[in-house]
Amino acid sequence: MDTETTKQTRTLVVVSAGLSKPSSTRMLADRMAEQTVAKLAKLGVEATVSTFELRDTAIDVTNNMLTGFPSPKLEEVVDAIIAADGLIAVTPVFTSSYNGLFKSFFDVIDNKALEGLPVAVGATAGTPRHSLVLDHAMRPLFNYLHAVVVPTGVFAASEDWGSSGDSHSGAVPSLHSRIERAATELAPLVAASNRSREVRDPFVLDASFSPTGHYTID
Repeated sequence: MDTETTKQTRTLVVVSAGLSKPSSTRMLADRMAEQTVAKLAKLGVEATVSTFELRDTAIDVTNNMLTGFPSPKLEEVVDAIIAADGLIAVTPVFTSSYNGLFKSFFDVIDNKALEGLPVAVGATAGTPRHSLVLDHAMRPLFNYLHAVVVPTGVFAASEDWGSSGDSHSGAVPSLHSRIERAATELAPLVAASNRSREVRDPFVLDASFSPTGHYTID
C-alpha cells in the first residue's frame, strides 16, 4: 500500500505599500507571511509565496488609471493576486488612512475580481493612535471588493518592534501574538481555497462603452 500522499499546495501573495527601503511595512508583511506559511504547513499545505513592493508599480498604476491599459509589470502583479488563494496586504498610515499608492493600486482592479479571496490586513505607523485604520479604512475597502477579511488585523507602531513578550492581563497583545493570531485565522481559509484554479480577467470593465451601454462621466 502506498503510504505517500500528495501534498496540497496553495498560493499566497504579499503586497507591501511601504515607500522606504528598508521598510517596517515590508518587515511586517514578511513576518505575517512567515507565520501563515508555518500555520499552513501544520495543516499539511505547502505555500508558494510571491511578494510585491507596490512602489515598484507606482508609475504603471498611474499610467493605467490614465489610459486604461496595464503595463506587463502591473499585469503580472494583478494577475498574481487574482490567481492567489490568499492575500496579505500591508500599508503605512498616511493622514489616518492607507497611503495613496495602496488605494490607487487596488483601484485598478475590477471590484469583483477579489470576490471570496481570503485577506489578512496590516498597517504600520509611528504611534498606536492610528491603529483604527485597520477597521475604519482597510476592512471596508476589502469588503467593498468582496474579499473575506480575517477578524484580526495587525497594526505595528514604532514601539511594537522593541516588544517581543506576550501581554499580561488587560494589556494589548504583543506584535508577535497579533501576527500569530492573524495567521491562524488566514491559514485555514487559504487551505480551503480553490481560487488558483478559477482565474478571471482582473481588468474587466463593469460598464459597456457601446452606444447602448450605461456609463457615467465624471
